[in-house]
Amino acid sequence: MNHKNIVFIATSIDGYIAGKKGELDWLEMIPNPNKQSMGYKELMEEIDAIVMGRTTFETVCGFGGDWPYQKPVFVLSRTIKEIPKKLIDKVTLLEGTPKGILHTIHRKGFFRLYIDGGTTIQNFLKEDLIDELRITTVPILLGGGFSLFGNLSESMKFEYIKSEVFLDQMVQVHYKRKIKTN
Repeated sequence: MNHKNIVFIATSIDGYIAGKKGELDWLEMIPNPNKQSMGYKELMEEIDAIVMGRTTFETVCGFGGDWPYQKPVFVLSRTIKEIPKKLIDKVTLLEGTPKGILHTIHRKGFFRLYIDGGTTIQNFLKEDLIDELRITTVPILLGGGFSLFGNLSESMKFEYIKSEVFLDQMVQVHYKRKIKTN
């Protein structure tokens, strides 16, 4: 099987994925009148399922409107006890270690995963379970907030794949994890 765990996320220039109070309005500060997908549509065609943390799930639910995902979504949470009825066939709750969670998802037949949410991404990185990073930088300094990356026990090397500029202002850089050689 072709296993792959991909991070696809936007950050501020100073590396934050949300502002000091969790605000995300800055993500839409650059007009996108033609609704460019900025790589998102291609990502959705590449993956089998989405893995997200509780905070990301609650944020998406708070947007209102229709559920935005066509792929199965696995939500990692120790505190959510049940999924809203309208999402029961679209969302599965899981808890455990990243490796255990991946084992469960792989047993269900999903191998190419979009990993989303700050803490979830950090936990998967700590266990060296991220294969690709696709990071879009929005030209703003937030000066604080929720950082994309936390502390790691050792450095992790990635190799550059490509970069693209969207809306003449945002840069998306695509990296692939270098295999560790001892």
